[in-house]
Amino acid sequence: MAPTRILYVVTEDWYFLSHRLPMARAAKAAGYEIHVATRLNKGREAIEAEGFTPHALTWQRGSLSPTHSIAGVAELRKLLREIRPDILHNISLKPVLLGGIASIGLSSIAVVNSLTGLGTLFVGNHRKSELTRPLVAAALRALLKRQGSRTIVQNPDDKRFVLGLGVPEASVDLIPGSGVDTQHFVPLPEPPPPVTAAYVGRMLADKGVITLIQAYSLATTRGAKLQLLLAGDTDRENPGSLAPEQLREFASAFGIRWLGHVADIREVWKKVHIAVLASRREGLPKSLLEAAACGRPMIATDTPGCREIAIRDETALTFPVDNAEALAEALTRMAGDAEMRSRFGKNARALVEAKFSAEAIGKDTVALYRSLVPPR
Repeated sequence: MAPTRILYVVTEDWYFLSHRLPMARAAKAAGYEIHVATRLNKGREAIEAEGFTPHALTWQRGSLSPTHSIAGVAELRKLLREIRPDILHNISLKPVLLGGIASIGLSSIAVVNSLTGLGTLFVGNHRKSELTRPLVAAALRALLKRQGSRTIVQNPDDKRFVLGLGVPEASVDLIPGSGVDTQHFVPLPEPPPPVTAAYVGRMLADKGVITLIQAYSLATTRGAKLQLLLAGDTDRENPGSLAPEQLREFASAFGIRWLGHVADIREVWKKVHIAVLASRREGLPKSLLEAAACGRPMIATDTPGCREIAIRDETALTFPVDNAEALAEALTRMAGDAEMRSRFGKNARALVEAKFSAEAIGKDTVALYRSLVPPR
């Protein structure tokens, strides 16, 4: 008898490897056969090395145009008929939409939909988003309410959003992310001065990069002894991405270090004292989870997703979205208070161990899979 198959549908191979690997490993360890459908770039060998079967998709991540969407649905429909998975797990908004449509009528497939944050479409103020948003909300309402499907959200705010679409509460599961490997990310000693803050992630406007740079300029102009490091790439397929020349200009003008992509992010947390995220909204920010696992205190926006790990006056200082003045004050305050950094960092590590470890998240995810289709 063939083993029970799970097909993960994700936008990019790098995203699967960086964000969803612990979850897939847990499923494999539980006896499921793992397939991954994604746009393959440099990740095929790494996916195969895990014992998973990769399948190449040709879609464009940033596009929900009718032409690309129809082609994407047809491509997934063909793949579903070939693989015949027992469970289809769509991860993030575009796979949820296209994978959900592609699976209509295939009643033998249980569908799991992970909303990993509402993304630029629901967060940004672009005119295109304003036109598309009600159509996408209507599609989600129809797809997430289907019998036999389950929806995973990463924070209570996103759960309220899904329930507001009319999805039954019994079919919505709150599982915070994919988990952090607490053996790989371990507490690190605070480095020597000067005090350095770091943002890790894509260089996007919705991640608050401009607000962070403005706040850093304010803080240092007023005398704060502080350095700022940015680690992450630009994203050509995201309309809110900063251009490389912009970042180089900012780095030159304000004395900021922009590292671009960093393969082992632990090397960043070894060098910095404070993790910063000025995002407008998150599902559950991987960068903060990994920083917390390394024992780093945080400064973050008081916004959905962030507030699950950046808890005010326990693990973090928080500030309102797009408020450079408040962020500058938080940077200055934490840079000058070593005792606060130490206390918040210890609390952050304890929180990750208690709620966000890969082992705990993997156990909850596998339990959901078992409730749909037990492994054979």
